Amino acid sequence: MYPNKLRIHSVDILRGVVMIIMALDHVRDFFHAQAMVQDPTDMATTTPVVFFTRWITHFCAPVFVFLSGISACIAGERKTKKELSNFLIKRGLWLVLAEIVVITFALSFDPLYNIIFLQVIWAIGFSMIILGLMVRTRVSVIIALGCLLFFGHNIFDYIRLPDVGIGNHLLKIFIADPRAFIPLGAGRLLITFYTALPWTGVMLLGYAFGYLYHSTADVGKRKKILFNTGITLIALFIILRFINSYGDPSPWSHQKNALYTFLSFLNTTKYPPSLLYCVMTLGPALLFLSLTENANGKLSKICMVYGRVPFFYYVLHFYILHTLCMILFFATGYTADQIRDPNVPFLFRPATFGFDLWIVYVIWFLLVAALYKPCKWFGKYKAAHRQWWLSYV
Repeated sequence: MYPNKLRIHSVDILRGVVMIIMALDHVRDFFHAQAMVQDPTDMATTTPVVFFTRWITHFCAPVFVFLSGISACIAGERKTKKELSNFLIKRGLWLVLAEIVVITFALSFDPLYNIIFLQVIWAIGFSMIILGLMVRTRVSVIIALGCLLFFGHNIFDYIRLPDVGIGNHLLKIFIADPRAFIPLGAGRLLITFYTALPWTGVMLLGYAFGYLYHSTADVGKRKKILFNTGITLIALFIILRFINSYGDPSPWSHQKNALYTFLSFLNTTKYPPSLLYCVMTLGPALLFLSLTENANGKLSKICMVYGRVPFFYYVLHFYILHTLCMILFFATGYTADQIRDPNVPFLFRPATFGFDLWIVYVIWFLLVAALYKPCKWFGKYKAAHRQWWLSYV
């Protein structure tokens, strides 16, 4: 997306790490036997291994959205406010369209688009549009709105929302509903997994932190700010979570033993992303950015390969996963009349389909390994070419 000379290695490394981890959650969705019939964070039915398989992937979306804000700010250093605004708005609109057309089909394999999904790409696209409108203002205004959305949106946990009507749908899509199911008529359904405005708050604050990465910024000061802010967010999570009052609609509770009580303490709300969910994940992410500022080892370079082409990786991994799911669907004895399960929004993935968790991990490893060379090739292609469309993928 940006010229090689402006790339920040620590940002690419962290983005690559979360892209790798993200794939684990999607492999679990497609291939774990309990994925469609059991909530991995339900204290009554989960196991520690299943819980942490899901919990570790909580870091992916908030970190990716936050880094998108940082990257937008880095790009803004070589653009006028008008140019950056126009670019972000156009790229945001493209991402929303890609979510509806490209990603929805990858998830469902339904050419009729009976169900349309709005997930993380939609949230990033919408947030980019808002950021694109706001970059024409002062950065203090962006920070103020970002803080308001980031720290304040959980106030809706205490407000009764409209039960019906357009206001109900708008609030579900943009701020306060865990999963909005909105009928579109003619047997079609819109499912909003990612409520937009809380994610916008994450991106706006990411944009503000992006100023730490401008060419004139002091590296030592940047590392110190990132480290201290990361520690502060982790402390804020522990304090607010212990108080158990504000910041998450699902309070923790004492469970059958200390381990499960600890799991309950960590079990914050992703849909929509609660304040505690965000500080729990972004705090360690800021520490990671601070500590990997000068990382240059082999593992770091591997992660950078994925982190430099996130959209390419994201789209490709979904199509590979669903194609493999379709192959294994038939290979394990399922038939054409079982392609569509009314309880599952994905074709070729009935609720009874799936494998043990260890197989999920094997598929995840093989998927990430298989994507390495395509991502490396595309990263080199982007670095060597300047076609306009490369800024959008």
